[in-house]
Order: sequence, then structure tokens, then C-alpha cells
Amino acid sequence: MNCQSHLYRGQDPKAISRRWFLQQCGVGLGSIALNQLLAPAAQAMSKADATNPLAVRASHYAAKAKRVIFLFMAGAPSHLELFDYKPHLAKFDGTLPPPELLKGYRSAFINPQSKLLGPKFKFAKYGRSGAELSELLPYTAKIADEIAIVKSMVTDAFNHAPGQIMMNTGSQQFGRPSFGAWSCYGLGSETNDLPGFVVFSSGDKGPSGGSSNFGSGFLPSVYQGVQFRNSGEPVLYLTNPKGVDESLQRQSLDTLNTLNGMRLNVTGDPEIATRISSFEMAYRMQASAPDVVDISKEPQHILDMYGAEPGKASFANNCLLARRLIERGVRFVEIFHEAWDQHGNLVNGLKKNCKNTDQASAALVMDLKQRGLLEDTLVIWGGEFGRTPMVQGGNDGRDHHPNAFSMWMAGGGIKPGITLGESDELGFNATVDKVHVHDLHATLLHLLGFDHKKLTYRFQGRDFRLTDVHGDIVTKLLA
Repeated sequence: MNCQSHLYRGQDPKAISRRWFLQQCGVGLGSIALNQLLAPAAQAMSKADATNPLAVRASHYAAKAKRVIFLFMAGAPSHLELFDYKPHLAKFDGTLPPPELLKGYRSAFINPQSKLLGPKFKFAKYGRSGAELSELLPYTAKIADEIAIVKSMVTDAFNHAPGQIMMNTGSQQFGRPSFGAWSCYGLGSETNDLPGFVVFSSGDKGPSGGSSNFGSGFLPSVYQGVQFRNSGEPVLYLTNPKGVDESLQRQSLDTLNTLNGMRLNVTGDPEIATRISSFEMAYRMQASAPDVVDISKEPQHILDMYGAEPGKASFANNCLLARRLIERGVRFVEIFHEAWDQHGNLVNGLKKNCKNTDQASAALVMDLKQRGLLEDTLVIWGGEFGRTPMVQGGNDGRDHHPNAFSMWMAGGGIKPGITLGESDELGFNATVDKVHVHDLHATLLHLLGFDHKKLTYRFQGRDFRLTDVHGDIVTKLLA
């Protein structure tokens, strides 16, 4: 249909707006564009109750894991001092690496011709599994038969922000949904009184990648991580201001919800559903959140097991809070501990970091097991990449290194008491059973009951997924 005859009906041609033209002309171009924009919304609304986008949903097949706790060691721990002992590296300490090893290698800061640096701590074997661990990890040594250690992790990034975002979203670029957001999008949440995805931060600072590490990207924002504070109110402005009692607050929320509901019925926009859900969640959290973060209610022997101290912000307190949250139905908890970037001061820095995290990490696994929660809770420990076999900072530091690093996992269908993969004699390249970040994500989604190729969201004309167009399930990790 040609609409030229309607363009200037009683109007100044210069006053005709582009918006009017798109709405009225060109076989409904405006409607077509609107339908395209709302396609993701329509898809999302078809998968969840419009008024409760966090409603529990079924996975593709029976899941081994129902929930996730990700202990993210931001800054990149040195695998060579913690999990991947290299006697050969000790033997050639102070010498230059083989030239063929460095062909095509890109480093973040150091000259690749820097000399090799031998491991700084002793290692020993622990448990029936014979897992080889550093003397810095005495508590992790006690759970050696409960965890699966992967020594052959690789990634595409060698700087912190892109590396952290890669590990959490499957991409080095900002704007992609995080693993936690995908989990809540796929499964919903089992609590109506708390967010489905909760984030804590300890260490020296927040993660280098910022909130993109736990954001929802192009998914509806209801699936993003909600950061809880380490002291005071768990979420800012949770308490009503003076003059606002419960009755007035409820009346105000009911009015807002009615208005938002009317608009939701017209547009189907999932962000409106998010707004309704957020207002109601905040209302219920006023009662639930202060209770769940009050670890003083825990028995003293539990506090001692974690090394937690009520009222004192710490990684240990956050690990205990993670357990309390998943007991109440929270789907995904992520704890960022940004402290592991040892370009220098390697020995003292690692001692401090392990002292702050080792006990609580192991206690979390043991506590979940004794409560019958470990079998369907995935616990993940690791950072964004590893550290170079070459020295930085005199003789007491290591640079960023994406070619080989270590992580461990427990529970939720992970095969316990195994060590998967190997790196070469210098800990430079993963050589056996290489596990890329995409493979890790494919495996974790599999344990949550999803085919990683089918958990998708249509955005800008294509279906996106956590693993992009990559990823293979690491079957050797499965129980």
C-alpha cells in the first residue's frame, strides 16, 4: 500500500514526524519493527509466568545439581604454587625458558624472555585419591577425596577484566548474560523471599570486570545477580524511611503493581514483569534478608569450622552465608575474592590469601555434605586464568597466563577424588585433557539439566547461548 496520499492531509509537510510515518505507512513498518523488538520479550514470557519471571521451571532432562556456589578467586591464583607442582620448573629455576616454548606467545606485562621461577612452596599427596596439593592448602587437603581438580584449564584472555568476564559469561565482551543469570533464566528460583542470584565480594577490592560478571546482559534484568553487603543492611534502603509504615507501603505497592500490570498486559515487556517482581521481592526481603544474614544464630562449632565471626566482614562469613542462602532456595551464589594478582610479593600474598580462604572453602564443602546438600549443589573454586612459569617483580612474582591453570569442583554430579588433565613440565601449556572455559560451561549446564546448545535466548536476530558456538561436555568430570 502506498500512503503518499495521506502524507500532507492538512499538515505542513515539514511537521510530519518520522514516528508518524513509521506508525501509519509502509505496510505497518512501525508494527513490524515493534514486533521484532518484542520478540525476545514474547519468548521470555512464554517460558515464565508473566507476573513471576522467577517461577520454577523444568530443565531439559533430570539434573544432578539444583543450585550453584561459585567461589571466584579473582585476580588469578598461581596454579604453580597451589595445585600443579613442577619439579622440572624447580630444577631450571633462574634459567631462560626454551625458545620453542615461546613461539607466538603473548604476555600481559613481562618480557617472555624472563627467567623461569621455581615453585615457592612444598607439595604433598593427600587422601585416597593421592591429590597433590600445596602446603598452603591444609584444609583443602582434608577434602581431597570430595573434589575434582582440573589442572588443564585454558582461556582466551590474558588480562583481568576480559578474563573474568570470559569465565563468567563465556565472552570477553561486555553485555552477555552471566552463568548465574543463565541458571536463573533456565530454572527459575525456589524462593519468593530472596533473589534467585546473590553476589558477595571480599578481598582487597571488587572484581575487575565489575557488575558485568554477574549481570543479566540482554536477558530480562530480573535474572541478574543482587549484591549483598558485608555489613549493616544486606541491601541498601531495605528499611522504610521515617513516616512510612507497613500499611502505607503495602497500599503504595498495590497501586504501583496495578499500573504496571495494566502496562504489562498491553506490551508483554519482561522488564515490567521484572519491576513488579522486584518491588514485591524488596517488600518480602525486609523480613527475610536480615534473618538470613544473621550468622550469630549458627552454633559455635559451625562458626569455628568456617572461621566465621559474626559482625566481621570476611570471606569465611560469606561462605557461611552462601550455605544459609541455598538452604532457603536461592539458586546461585557467587563470592568474589579479588586478591590474587601477585605480580610481586608472591610468597606473602599467597600465604595471606590462602589463610583467608582455604579454611572456609573446605568448610563449605564439608558443611554441605553433612547436611545432605552437597549431592545436588555444585561448588566451584577458581579464577580467570593462571600465572606464568617465568618470573616478574624481581624474584617474587608471576604474570598473567591463559595457557594453563587449575580449578576444583565438588558435589552436584561431579566425580569426587579425581585429578583431571596435565600441563607440560614447566606448567606452561595444558597438554592432556584440555578444558576450555566453554567446555567448563557446557559441563556445568549439563549438570544443571540443560543441553547447552538448546538453552538459548533470541537477541538481535540470532539465538545466543552461554557457550556461544563452542563447548563440549567433559564427561570425565561426571560422577
